Amino acid sequence: MAVNAQAIPVRSKIPAKSVALPIEHGAWGFLFEPLLAGVILAPSLAAPFISLFVVGAFLSRQPLKFLLGDWLQKRRLPRTEIARRFSLIFCSIAAVGFLGSLVFAPGHSLLPFVAVAPIVGFLIYQDVGRHSRELIPELGAALALASSIAVVALADGFTATLSAALWAAMVARLVPSVLYVRERIKLEKGKPFDQFWSHFAHIAALVLVGTLYYFSLGSSLTVLMSAFLAGRAVYGLSGSAPKMTAKVLGVREVIYGVLYALTMVVGYYAGI
Repeated sequence: MAVNAQAIPVRSKIPAKSVALPIEHGAWGFLFEPLLAGVILAPSLAAPFISLFVVGAFLSRQPLKFLLGDWLQKRRLPRTEIARRFSLIFCSIAAVGFLGSLVFAPGHSLLPFVAVAPIVGFLIYQDVGRHSRELIPELGAALALASSIAVVALADGFTATLSAALWAAMVARLVPSVLYVRERIKLEKGKPFDQFWSHFAHIAALVLVGTLYYFSLGSSLTVLMSAFLAGRAVYGLSGSAPKMTAKVLGVREVIYGVLYALTMVVGYYAGI
């Protein structure tokens, strides 16, 4: 008797987590550092919805990468259904956050998201082409995610100047981190690495946050933290630092990022 093979379901052996969630520890820091600082600095009715939108959009990236890639290749794999399911869940979360933001946030507060929309489109294109771990997409992701602090600030009535300064201060944290981590991983793997751009970015970041502080748009604590991060980059790429796995490196960067965000918060409320 013939057996109908199509009637036998094939269960996927692919872990759902690998399709649904980003595996890079540093990516979570890029997501939450601007939101942490923004929500504490500017706690408005809109802030939770803006955060929900950003988190939902961020989480949508991973499953959409598989879903769109499989769709363009005209293939249906076990992971495709997993990606479809999680894409629907995360996009729904983003939609709820976006609608809430439209209700509770002034229209102009969403302009930073409009400004980074082309970057987000580029990132989606790179994701589908499996190029998301290259330098330019990582820098673009840092710039786009950092914009959330400006949106939250504008929604709470902060001036455009101060909101832009908060965005700039967060970019000064995230971009040098991208460059440092990439080169540090190369060093740990025994591959050729370059210190110049990491060091240059940290020095530029220190100058930037120092300038913001000079014009009363930043905190002296943030300047000190930026100086510490510059020192850790110099030491970390000197070849004298202890060996470190990529996972530990990522976790440390998340901790440094949280501390950086807190310097912005404490400095603002303390006026230092």
